[in-house]
Amino acid sequence: MKEWSVRIVLLIFVLSSASEAFAQTSDSLLNQLSRKWLHAKTYVLNMAASMPDENYGFKPVAAVMSFQEQLLHLADNMNWLSGKYLFADSTRQSKKISAMDKKAVLEYVSAAYDQALLSHHRINSSQLDEPVSFFSGPMTRRQILILMHDHQTHHAGELILYLRLKSIQPPAYVGW
Repeated sequence: MKEWSVRIVLLIFVLSSASEAFAQTSDSLLNQLSRKWLHAKTYVLNMAASMPDENYGFKPVAAVMSFQEQLLHLADNMNWLSGKYLFADSTRQSKKISAMDKKAVLEYVSAAYDQALLSHHRINSSQLDEPVSFFSGPMTRRQILILMHDHQTHHAGELILYLRLKSIQPPAYVGW
C-alpha cells in the first residue's frame, strides 16, 4: 500500500475515533459535508497518484493550468477559504510549483483537505449563517462551505479529463 494510502486510512481511523472530541453539531449539512469531504479527498488523491510524475506538467492546451497546477490551485483555495472564513489555520502559504515533485504535491493537497475538514468540525450551526465579507459580495459561512465543495468538485472533474487525455483510466469514484 502506498504511503499516502496508509495516511488516508490512518486519518480516517483517527477522525472516527476522535469524533467525540470535535464540537458536535446537529446541523445536517455539516454532518453530511464532513463525511463527503473525506471521500472527496480520497478520490482526488487517487487521481493525483494515477498520473505519472512525468505528466504532472501536462496541459491539454496552453490556456489552462497543468495537472499539477490544478492540484495546487485546489489546495490553495481550500487553505484560503477554510483559513479566512471557517476558522482553520490561516497561516498556510501557497506553494511554488517549480519547487514541488509529485510526492510533495500529494502531501500538500492531503494537508489542505485535512485543514478544511478541521474547519468542518470547528464551525457550529449558529456560525453557518453569519455573514462574511467576500470579494464578490456578502456571503454566509454556509455559502463558503458549499463553495469549497463545489470548487473542489469542479477541479476534480478537470483532473479526470487530464487523465483520460493521457489514456489513463481514472480511479473508481469515491462517493457518499
